[in-house]
Amino acid sequence: MRKVFIITAFVSLLVTGLLSYAVSWWWLITFIIVVLLIIMGIYDMLQTRHSIMRNYPVVGRMRYWMEDIRPKMYQYFIESDIDGRPVNRIDRSTIYQRAKREMDTMPFGTQLNVYEEGYEWLSHSIAPKDFNSLNHDPRILIGNKDCKQPYSSSILNVSAMSFGSLSPNAIEALNGGAKIGGFAHNTGEGGISAYHLKQEGDLIWQIGTGYFGCRDEAGNFSAEVFKKNVNRPQIKMVELKLSQGAKPGHGGILPAKKNTLEIATIRHVQPFTTVASPPFHSAFSSPKGLILFIQQLREWSEGRPVGFKLCVGRKSEFAGICKAMVELDIYPDFITIDGGEGGTGAAPQEFSNYVGAPMMDGLAFVHNMLIGFGIRQHIKVIASGKILSGFHILRALALGADGCNSARAMMMAIGCIQALLCNTNRCPTGVATQNPQLTVGLVVKDKKYRVANYHEETVKSFVELCSAAGVGEKEQLTRSHIYRRVFMNEVRTFEDIFPSLQPGCLLNGNIPEKYKQDIEAASADRW
Repeated sequence: MRKVFIITAFVSLLVTGLLSYAVSWWWLITFIIVVLLIIMGIYDMLQTRHSIMRNYPVVGRMRYWMEDIRPKMYQYFIESDIDGRPVNRIDRSTIYQRAKREMDTMPFGTQLNVYEEGYEWLSHSIAPKDFNSLNHDPRILIGNKDCKQPYSSSILNVSAMSFGSLSPNAIEALNGGAKIGGFAHNTGEGGISAYHLKQEGDLIWQIGTGYFGCRDEAGNFSAEVFKKNVNRPQIKMVELKLSQGAKPGHGGILPAKKNTLEIATIRHVQPFTTVASPPFHSAFSSPKGLILFIQQLREWSEGRPVGFKLCVGRKSEFAGICKAMVELDIYPDFITIDGGEGGTGAAPQEFSNYVGAPMMDGLAFVHNMLIGFGIRQHIKVIASGKILSGFHILRALALGADGCNSARAMMMAIGCIQALLCNTNRCPTGVATQNPQLTVGLVVKDKKYRVANYHEETVKSFVELCSAAGVGEKEQLTRSHIYRRVFMNEVRTFEDIFPSLQPGCLLNGNIPEKYKQDIEAASADRW
């Protein structure tokens, strides 16, 4: 670390200087080498582009040397299904290249196994659309009949990551990137900090089961505190978190090492203690209660769009929410679908690996339910689960989403190297730590532009894919545009794998057999 380098440099300079003067001139060579290393270390500490070198002068350069000499194939990480079988490989260096505006093309053809089960591709058109004629900043208007302040959202936004899980510099860089790029930044359930507000980027205020930023002394939801915080100009939408993909049904965890006095003040909890949010909400206890609570939040927020986020679990419970919407004629402005493959800084292994529907399954189900109940037109659907590339955005929109949120790719854009130390407060890049000796490595004025660059280039990639598919508007994407190899000799479209429903079929009694049990078990009055 920086202090260790400074002390070591001073001692080495003093010792080699004395030895070269008093013992032998041969020590002068060592002294010169030490001086050169000190100059190199000072440069590393002063530069702003590389967090590792800034936090670990001289020795941090070894990471970049290793990256240069290792085989290219090792720059790939694996997205796996629940059994650990590799189903796709994404070159994570593409994220870094886009963030730095470096060349992100690749030589010598794809390095994916196109005959491997799980390989997916877009069916292109012989008559593609002219890329230059397409809208390069596709957006969605979020807000239904009860919303007084609709929000024009980018199709790609920063997913929920709390201050506390992430460092002050990381939060500020993400929000600064959102400001530059014209997209939104989800606060995560940890409340609204000064670092969310300083760069003046658009915010989606997420409220979890702990009600951080809108709770009373006992930890219950407080309408008065909510109204005091929600009417800030930066807050464009409110998201009520029912569950998150990394640990659905569990509640959030803030390790004691990360719970500083500042964070505790924002969350209204005791500092230096492990903060575990409850696994369920105390403000409502039924599907109807949820929908009425969302209506109240919309009124208290002066008509801002209000929605909820969940990882799909018991399907009858979501069907019950749909029944409640129809009965009350009240609808959330948006629903965010997280996947069981979602990431986090701290979660029990069994929950991360074995609980909750994967994002694509949950997304297809929710879209079908809203179509089947005849209420899809009232609600925007946002996909949140390992969205890393333009193809991932296109795949999600083809399945039924209107837009996407991304967390891990945005973290990589500000320097995350997946050191897997998020829960230890020892993140070497200053992204997921509250240690000021490490957060100093993440320079906001540099990293916020990388976030904006990554967003711009990834959305551009999505538009290019639409052009190749012969699609002029994102609304024209369908499940038939995406193919997946399910066996060596069998390929199916997403329409085959995730069959669509006819509008209103769940209301007129024409219920497909696969949904009958869940629809019959669903209730608007109980979970």
